[in-house]
Amino acid sequence: MNWIVVGAVSGFLAVACGAFGAHGLKTRVAEQALAWWNTAAHYQLTHALALVAAGLLRAQVGAGSGPANTAGWAFLLGSAVFCGSLYAMTLGAPRWFGAITPIGGLLLLFGWALLAWAARGLVR
Repeated sequence: MNWIVVGAVSGFLAVACGAFGAHGLKTRVAEQALAWWNTAAHYQLTHALALVAAGLLRAQVGAGSGPANTAGWAFLLGSAVFCGSLYAMTLGAPRWFGAITPIGGLLLLFGWALLAWAARGLVR
């Protein structure tokens, strides 16, 4: 998987979602729902950059890049679950969707731990 490309696409989508929230949803959803949307866009953009970092680290480390690759998957899946559940609730999905949001958060944390593990010893 080319995490740099995936991160760039995710970043593009995050900016688009942020703009949609600011201009298209502002008068259509409740304040709490708009806060969920903004949180999702913020986390998606942050983890788009993390995906790019995982791709750059994977390219730097080469064959020993298993943890960087796994970090990329954790960031991608974590963003999909965390941000996706918040986007969905904003657009009217049942509130119980909020129960799966922390699963995405755990995947994001796992991705950061793996990224740190992959980068250990890279800079001395």
